Amino acid sequence: MQCLLNINFAAYKTADMSNNDIMKKLRVALQLRDDDIVHICSLVNFRTSKVELGAIFRDKDHPNFKPCGDQLLRNFLNGLVIFKRGPMEKKSAQSKPDSDKAADKKADQ
Repeated sequence: MQCLLNINFAAYKTADMSNNDIMKKLRVALQLRDDDIVHICSLVNFRTSKVELGAIFRDKDHPNFKPCGDQLLRNFLNGLVIFKRGPMEKKSAQSKPDSDKAADKKADQ
């Protein structure tokens, strides 16, 4: 059988994405404004400003360009989870793990 797709993967160069590129792509894909990003970061108690975000979203050649640090990207992603899913529910101390429940049911039989 002959392969219908003849793709030469060696011809595609893998471009390393910087943290700035990831932030830019997420901002566009999720249609976020700077205010939204500041709010998302505040959900995880991380303070940033619109001025700092403006420097991160600038072109690399711009004199006011600032590289996006790992801490900003990590906190933004953690805040994005809370922003999209809502805050995590607190587990009660009374609840048992699923494995204990299954053992209790087996013992009752």
